[in-house]
Amino acid sequence: MAKNRKNQSAAIRFGPALKALFLCLLFAGSAVGFVWQKNQIYQLGQQIRQREVRLKRLQNDDQKLSDQLSILRSPTMLDRRARELNLGLTPAQPMQVLRLAEPGPVEDRSLTRQFAERPAGAMTQ
Repeated sequence: MAKNRKNQSAAIRFGPALKALFLCLLFAGSAVGFVWQKNQIYQLGQQIRQREVRLKRLQNDDQKLSDQLSILRSPTMLDRRARELNLGLTPAQPMQVLRLAEPGPVEDRSLTRQFAERPAGAMTQ
C-alpha cells in the first residue's frame, strides 16, 4: 500500500527545498566573494602603480636637487657668488696659512708593562 503524503513529517517534505536553498546560497556567496576578491586585487594594483609613479617622480626630483646642490657647492660658483654679493673675499695669502705637522703615533706604556712596578726604595720580604 502506498503511503499517504499527509502522514509524512514536515522535515521530509522540506528537505530537498532546504538543500536547494543551501546550495544556491553557497554558490551566490562564492560568487560575491570572488567578485569582491577580484575588486580588491584591482584596487591594490592601482595603488601599487600610483606609488611606483610617485617614487619615480621623487627619484627624479632628488636627482635634480642633488645636481643643483653639487653645482652650487662648486668652487667656481662659490667664487662668482661671492663676487656678486661684494663680500670682499680674496684668496688667503701665504703668510695667513698655518700648517700644522701631524703628530706621530703615541706609545702607550701601560700596554707593554705586564707587572706592577715597585716604587724605588721599597723593601721586599
